[in-house]
Amino acid sequence: MLRSAVLLLPAVLMFAGPAEANKVFVTNERSNNVTVLDSQSWEVIATFPAGNRPRGITISPDGKELYVCASDDDTVRVFDPETYKELHTLPSGADPELFVLDPSGNPLYVANEDDNLVTVVDVKTRQVVAEIPVGVEPEGVAVSPDAKTIINTSETTNMAHFINASTYEIEHNVRVDQRPRYAEFTADGKKLYVSSEIGGTVSVIDLAAPEPTIAKKIGFAVPGILPEWLQPVGVKATKDGSRVFVALGPANRVAVIDAVKDEVLDYLLVGQRVWQMAFTPDEEFLITTNGNSNDVSIIDVKEETVIRSVQVGEQPWGVVVAPN
Repeated sequence: MLRSAVLLLPAVLMFAGPAEANKVFVTNERSNNVTVLDSQSWEVIATFPAGNRPRGITISPDGKELYVCASDDDTVRVFDPETYKELHTLPSGADPELFVLDPSGNPLYVANEDDNLVTVVDVKTRQVVAEIPVGVEPEGVAVSPDAKTIINTSETTNMAHFINASTYEIEHNVRVDQRPRYAEFTADGKKLYVSSEIGGTVSVIDLAAPEPTIAKKIGFAVPGILPEWLQPVGVKATKDGSRVFVALGPANRVAVIDAVKDEVLDYLLVGQRVWQMAFTPDEEFLITTNGNSNDVSIIDVKEETVIRSVQVGEQPWGVVVAPN
């Protein structure tokens, strides 16, 4: 019996090891490259060129294609996430900044800040499917969990546009506070959070009503921080509907929000000019890009604490984590 137990021990230990790490990709708009981190060690494992002024970044659901908005090249560059080699480019319209993939992985919806358009791109045929006129300076883009609605936020028009994903027509316009930056659906599709950078608020839009309606506006206040420095930009909501995290730009804080009551619970100190954020697939960690300190901050989501910062390239902007 003792011999059998000893023989079984290595197999037990083999299955008790740590989970496989995910790659974290960070765009650096000043150094024109992408930094790759290991989500287990949080060490930099690679850096590769990504065109001129890379900003928005996302990855296909199967993890085989990495998409980067090369804003000053007026194109979307597509990379192999394993070899970091450029595979091809996609048409994007002028000055692509943010984009989002349909949950199926196709098409890609791109905000074109200079042309006041949302460009719809078929990632398989590499062709533009449609160009949707929206408000002035389109920025944020989101797709509803059921893939039926596209959201675009226009910074100068101060609106969230609700676009039918089948007809590409705007069905609703919701006015929010000044300079809306980002839009984030809850996993159940019942609420939409829209950040307003200059307005200093996050609008909570109720989607259960016959028409989208602002149910609440969340404001922010941090002791010792001037109100004009509290500039909401990136927003991320947990899948379980319990928390929403909001990057507050030059305030160097991430706000933690109770997503049931839509009230601020805490502020987490991160790097300078926090911009965009991404969860690891298991939502154990939240990574923030900090543009002025040239680093990323790692937040333990369960503990709601910042556990580490990692230096990356110059002016990190966007971040995405490869799926499992």
